[in-house]
Amino acid sequence: MEEIYEKRNGKKDDPHRHDFFTLVFTEKAKGEHKVDFRSYPLSGQQIYFISPGQVHQIIEEEKSFGFAVVFSYDFLLLNNIPLTFIEDLNLFNDFSETPPLEPNESDFITIQKYLREMYTIFHAEMSYKQEAIGALLKLVLILCNNVCSLPQDDINTVNTIFRKFKQLINQHYKTNHHTNFYAELLHISPDHLNKVVKQNSGKSAKEHIQSRIIIAAKRMIYFSALSNKEIGHELGFSEPANFSAFFKKCVGVSPSQFRKNA
Repeated sequence: MEEIYEKRNGKKDDPHRHDFFTLVFTEKAKGEHKVDFRSYPLSGQQIYFISPGQVHQIIEEEKSFGFAVVFSYDFLLLNNIPLTFIEDLNLFNDFSETPPLEPNESDFITIQKYLREMYTIFHAEMSYKQEAIGALLKLVLILCNNVCSLPQDDINTVNTIFRKFKQLINQHYKTNHHTNFYAELLHISPDHLNKVVKQNSGKSAKEHIQSRIIIAAKRMIYFSALSNKEIGHELGFSEPANFSAFFKKCVGVSPSQFRKNA
């Protein structure tokens, strides 16, 4: 992270998106980290996980120390790491809140050790370098997941339903905004879906659906020239007023005000 800071001459980066996964591991830091327009205090002994497509911006008050690890879908494929492995982790949330993981001292030191080894290998001349980095990456992700994992009872069932629910939201959020629709696709009751989603995330199924719509709206407002009416239509709202009311209820300001402040 210190090398990135020096390359930017200490200037803050602009909000941006990547088409790869990002892990930010802070040893020492002070500032602010914005992920999908939510702000989190940036400090030491934190680990952030940013999914492809998420908007993020790091604002440093001083030089940060730590690591930024980026990897693509192709890198996972080349190292025989299935995408379902990433989806089953309780780490990468592509449209809900993305607070940092804050491990205890022992877990932090263990994860730090493997990241330093990964950094050393990355800059070394050696055979099977990418495979070694891939193995260490998978180990780091497993260790991070264990820090925030659910109790083991029925965890596979819970993870499977929650993963499928998120996949379905990504497929249908522009046209279907109701929990019942997703419960029917999963062949479970809305109450059971809510129970599983809350167990996994602390939020209701409805909140996840709304969050996906709002994140899409914010990204379009920030990165496109579409009008509020066009964005509302794109997101399945029949009337512009309905979209504006929904956005203001969830965000606290109107789409137009958000555009001015962005």
